[in-house]
Amino acid sequence: MMNFNMIRINMADLTVSPELLSEAYQGLGGRGLTSAVVSREVPPRCSPLGARNKLVFAPGLLGGTRCPNSGRISVGAKSPLTQTIKESNSGGQAGQYLARLGIGALVVEGLPEDDGALYLLHVDLEGARLIPADELRGYGNYDTAKWVREKYGDKIALVSIGPAGEHKMTSASVAFTDREFRPTRHAGRGGMGAVMGSKGLKAIVIDPSGSKKVPLVDADGFKRAATKFAKILAGHPVTGDAIPKYGTPYLINVINEAGALPTRNYREGNFEGAEKISGETLREIIKARKGILAHGCMTGCIIRCSAIYMDSEGAYLTKRPEYETLCLWGSNCGIDDPDAIARIDRACDDLGVDTIETGSAVAVAMEGNLIPFGDADGAERLMDEMRRLTPLGRILLSGAEASGKAFGVRRVPAVKGQAMAGYDPRALKGYGATYALSTMGADHTAGITLAPNLMGPVFGLESKGQAELSMNVQIKTAALLDTTGICLFANGPINQNPEALAAVVDMINAMHGLNYTPEDLDKMGRRILSMERDFNKRAGFTSVHDRLPDFFLHEPLPPHNTVFDVPDTDLDEVWKSQ
Repeated sequence: MMNFNMIRINMADLTVSPELLSEAYQGLGGRGLTSAVVSREVPPRCSPLGARNKLVFAPGLLGGTRCPNSGRISVGAKSPLTQTIKESNSGGQAGQYLARLGIGALVVEGLPEDDGALYLLHVDLEGARLIPADELRGYGNYDTAKWVREKYGDKIALVSIGPAGEHKMTSASVAFTDREFRPTRHAGRGGMGAVMGSKGLKAIVIDPSGSKKVPLVDADGFKRAATKFAKILAGHPVTGDAIPKYGTPYLINVINEAGALPTRNYREGNFEGAEKISGETLREIIKARKGILAHGCMTGCIIRCSAIYMDSEGAYLTKRPEYETLCLWGSNCGIDDPDAIARIDRACDDLGVDTIETGSAVAVAMEGNLIPFGDADGAERLMDEMRRLTPLGRILLSGAEASGKAFGVRRVPAVKGQAMAGYDPRALKGYGATYALSTMGADHTAGITLAPNLMGPVFGLESKGQAELSMNVQIKTAALLDTTGICLFANGPINQNPEALAAVVDMINAMHGLNYTPEDLDKMGRRILSMERDFNKRAGFTSVHDRLPDFFLHEPLPPHNTVFDVPDTDLDEVWKSQ
């Protein structure tokens, strides 16, 4: 196994200390490494915004290589939103560049003596150094990117927080620049931006100049496996056709047809305005305005799920809003105006917040009669309250659960404090099991069960087998995707095609000189989930917290009129077998 460096950044004394990965962290990358560091080094009951929490950035095991779509980066810490262990990951250039520099992890520790100080961390072949950055105070992510570009050029990657992170709002994200140096890729979930803000770290500049190719123990074997993997991705109907053509918004019509599209704060599973915010409609808008229809956010992306969305005058506005943004700010708020959602998406990226958490918070506030469902202008006004960090804006920036308490709403779609994503668990019960069982709150990416819930063998309206399905997918996701740095959209091909799984294993072996089998990666996934579960247990979480909100169990969801009825015994049993 190759030794990648870990760099520790102590914000208390402003020192930077490089070291080799210890034996405890060998063989891990991405989520596996962030969760290992947090589990071993962070006191589970500490304040997430305090000195004892640590913020970890880690590229995946296959980062910096020619493995398709392997440049994602993980961000880990104890979450201020959920109080659990947390890993959130993102695309963009940072993961590839850190790996090319031979850096396995950046670990940010301690708090600055001056609580108001801001710093920029500059990372290159010479190492890392902290630079005072008070002049960036209050900058949105777009202005921060502009400032950094003028000072350091654009052959770098930028990691930054917006004002929400500076003010430690629990919905705050960490932004990563794409290939065109736009801060449009985000580690959105769990408030990692708030942790970064608590450390006084405004930005990280990663300069790969002079770096060489990541060394491979078996270059020819790696090339063969990477080529095979690329062909499988290109030939799959989702990663080779639907996503490049429509991006993640292709799911709007799919999930609406399944009766699982969260609508008006999870009251219904169908949205009458779904077609207006669908991937098909957005494609026509982008095409008419001469935007970019398929765009890769990072070097090595062959799926190209993203697109560039122009405003009505033909000027750049944002990347095409993702499915989750279109759902949580669209159908979930009763809004069918794609331009309004795109403007909100841009504002969220600039402020540095999770579109899932904030969209859900606004829908909860709508249920609390703050503004009506379907009021796009009102939603944009609330976004402006958030942008200006008014008292109302701060409530919404604290997430769905906090907003529910503030507005006296009983129907709050959150687990362990984190808002659910765009799949109603009463019609897609595998997702309900994932929301409940995830170590990180209602995190849909922890265990995507869409394909088996739509096409079998465990259909979404059934209750039997959903917990086991979710856990099996969570194990694979933790090791094969989140730890390798491979994009989540490879989930389908890897789970459905044994040759795709074999190709990933072969790339890991060829890169690191190992003899892993698929069974070894299964053990790795179980190990990752086990240490995350152990952290949460030590933090005070029990099986009582692995449950969905009560209204999902008792309020039937139209049009199927079903409830979430996966037995608690099934949810508890799958953890006992790990």
